[in-house]
Amino acid sequence: MQIFGVDIGGSGIKGAPVDLDKGDLAQERCKVLTPHPATPDAVADGVKEVVDHFGWTGPVGITFPGVVTDGATIRTAANVDKGWIGTDARVLLGDRLGGLPVTVVNDADAAGVAEMHFGAGRHHKGTVIVLTFGTGIGSALFVDGVLVPNTELGHLELKGHDAEKRAATKAKEDHGLSWDEWAHRVQKYLAHVEMLFSPELFVIGGGVSRKADKFLPKIEGIRAEIVPAHLQNNAGIVGAAMRAATGV
Repeated sequence: MQIFGVDIGGSGIKGAPVDLDKGDLAQERCKVLTPHPATPDAVADGVKEVVDHFGWTGPVGITFPGVVTDGATIRTAANVDKGWIGTDARVLLGDRLGGLPVTVVNDADAAGVAEMHFGAGRHHKGTVIVLTFGTGIGSALFVDGVLVPNTELGHLELKGHDAEKRAATKAKEDHGLSWDEWAHRVQKYLAHVEMLFSPELFVIGGGVSRKADKFLPKIEGIRAEIVPAHLQNNAGIVGAAMRAATGV
């Protein structure tokens, strides 16, 4: 079975049909740049462009980089326009897609669900935390395979700042950090999260997971196992499609 998944990020909007039997993209994904400012109408236009690229006419799962309640209402918008707050994204995006059935989910939660079902978290019990590093840091917390939604652990305070302002991939790029320097910041962040939740496993996702060999071996002193995401930066698309398949 194929369902369409769209992943809205701070820098790009990407999507593709997903083969839910294999947990992988059924076609090469289409990506457009996230508009700036990333207002609801402008982002909805980007989502429509991605979906229209494939001529898709079925259900669509869509991630959002913030808290999503009841599969519809946006509560936070750290890396997109604040006009999203309070928006019924399911109605907005469904209307923009000509009435297609739309399901909206937090982006890191979608990535986490995909990794737990098809990827690095598969068959793991206990506490597992999936972290997506990109424009910000997204988080998905699982206890015995059950998702605790909308955790937003990227906004924990670290040295007086939002953790993602110091340890996201964008922070590495903005400050010209070496892999060693950035790995040290990620290590500090993981140590803080570990102190709070004592997970058995950290799964590190986002686009930077393709380069896991450049920084994961440099992270020391973390008791939990740390592994790169198997689905890498496609996890959000796959997870969005999975959520759309259930209609919740």
